[in-house]
Formats: sequence, C-alpha cells, structure tokens
Amino acid sequence: MMSYKFLIYISYSYAVPIGNPLEQEIVNRGDTVKWFSDLDNGKKALKHKTNLLDTIQDVVTYKPDIVLAATDDVPDFITGLKVQIFHGFFAKKRPLKNGGFYHFRIRGFFDLYCTQGPSTTGQFTRLSKKLKHFEVVETGWSKVDPMFLLKKDMDNVSQTTSPQLPTIMIASTFTERLSLAYNDAVFNEIKRLSNLKTYKFIMVLHPKLPIDIIKKWQSLTNENFTFFDTVDLIPLFFKADILFADTTSAIQEFVLLKKPIVTFKHKVHEDFLIDIDDANAIEPAFKTALNPSKELLGKIEAYINNLHPYFDGKSSKRVVEACISFLHKDKSYLKNKPLNLLRKYKIRKRLGYFTLKSFNNHYTIKSQ
Repeated sequence: MMSYKFLIYISYSYAVPIGNPLEQEIVNRGDTVKWFSDLDNGKKALKHKTNLLDTIQDVVTYKPDIVLAATDDVPDFITGLKVQIFHGFFAKKRPLKNGGFYHFRIRGFFDLYCTQGPSTTGQFTRLSKKLKHFEVVETGWSKVDPMFLLKKDMDNVSQTTSPQLPTIMIASTFTERLSLAYNDAVFNEIKRLSNLKTYKFIMVLHPKLPIDIIKKWQSLTNENFTFFDTVDLIPLFFKADILFADTTSAIQEFVLLKKPIVTFKHKVHEDFLIDIDDANAIEPAFKTALNPSKELLGKIEAYINNLHPYFDGKSSKRVVEACISFLHKDKSYLKNKPLNLLRKYKIRKRLGYFTLKSFNNHYTIKSQ
C-alpha cells in the first residue's frame, strides 16, 4: 500500500478547524501530514502543532503529493495535486457584477474541488465542463465532521437537565456593510435584553473584526452574556437554542443542527431564515424562533439537504479518498491550468519566494 505526503495549506486561524478532521483522517490512514500558513494569523493558530512547516522553502523541500487548501489560491511552484477544500460554506455574501458569486470564482490554481453539497456541486460542475482544467467531486465538508460525531454521542446520552433560560448564540461577519457588530441599535437592544432574566446570550465574533468592536461587545459580559474568543464554534452551537446573525457563513454551519436562525439584514432572501431589518424587531423574532412552526422547520430541512446532505461525520474520509483516487487518475482529458502570470507573481511577492518553476500540468502518480 502506497504512503502519501499531505499538506494542509491555510491563511487564517478559522481554517484550523477545517484541517483538524482531515489531519486526523490522514494520520489514521498511516500517511504523513504537515501544515503551512502563508499569513501570521494562521501561523499563530498553528504554533502548538509539531508538524508545522515554518517557511515556504520548507514546503518546497517537503514535496507534498496532495495539497489541501482552505484558501483562495495556492502556490503553483510546489509539487502535488492542488485541492480546494473551502474556508466556508456558500453564504451568498459576496455577489459579483455578473450576477454570480465570489464562492464560484475560478482562479486557475486547483486540480480538484471537493464540494460540500448540491447547492455548490452543480455550479462547479458546470464551470468544470466549460473550462476543462479541473475536476469536481462532492464529498461534504471536513469542518462539520466533529459536529455530527458529537451529535451522535449526545443523542445516545439521555439529557435530563433542569429547565434553563433559552440560549441565543450571536455571530457576526467582519465586512462592515454586512456586520451587525457595527450596528449601535443592535448593540443597545442586546444590551437591554441581556440585563433581563429572559435569555442567555453566548457570542463569538470574526477574528478579522477591529479590536475596538470586539472589546465593545465584550463589555456586555454579565451573568446572562458570555463572550467567547474562539474559532471553534461547534461546542457553542450545541449550547444554543437559536442563532442571531447577519450574513456570516456560521449560519450554514449552525443550520445543520436543524435549529432556527434570526438574521439582521441578510444579504439574500432565504426562506429558512427569520430575517429582520430593525433592532426593534429583534425580541419578537427571538420569540418566533424559539417556538418555530412546522412550516419553518420544513424549510430548514429542505435547505440542509441542498447545502450538505451528509450526516455521518465522514466527509474528511471522502475528501482524502477522492484526492488519492484522482491523484492516480489519467488526467490527459484535462487542459493544463491557465498561465495566470499576474496572480503567480502576486503569490511569489506575498511569500517572498521568487522562482520560475511552475506546475501547470495536473500532478499525477501512476498506480503501482
């Protein structure tokens, strides 16, 4: 049986929970796995890892067979099959001028896209047939594997807890025009509600938000409001009865637990959300979400089946197996990846590593 060298390539700390289940799967198989971050934010989050590659020269020397990237691009001058594993769900928060979405922007660096479910597989497959320089396999998303494994464990344990106040989780994106974290009226209403003995609030903010905004929300801390400085949201999802959010991709993760979501000025109309655009509507929306109708729960179910119809906690296994299978596949039917000279120069400049070496063909290892 062949042994493979994997590289998990990230930029930001929020990608670590995406890579961790993949790392575990690779280790369980007996293969080798290393991590690399091209930004300090990611490096800081990985400093406890013993299998971290510090420099891009270390990455080049490592010569990976498969590169799992939770980034928009990846260096073309390192070896290996380049695989897009995504750093978020398709949240429809970055529309393009042509009517499409940023999520489906093809930059020409990847051999394989491991998609999360039908809502993204269809569009990437259409782009694959049109451009003919990458392949698409639907695997589900590694980041949510621990959620389903934890859910299975919790379902097996009888929950006999005393009645508690309903718990509302608050999450926000970092883009100012989309973020509820910047909105003073929302802040003041949550402050008011947190001082009542009606709800418990748990909050997490995107690590890219300005520190003054984060400190402002942290200042609400009291017996009914707890701020969590973490990128590991899954344990918080289980504590919450409902989510209050904006256009953050945490929505698409939280909804997999089939719990209702209240959104503030969500970018795109989605029928599974309770969307409001006025801070005065927050409390009535919470009451609706905490007592959801059968119709709302049905819409949530339909949305999940399109987004991520995998509930077995084995998406990481499917990703790794899809990568190994494609690594050995004859790819002569694919065109070479585009030249991409400007983007390649920008990657070299960002990494401070200048080389003429570039792998535009599709990395293949012949089966033994």
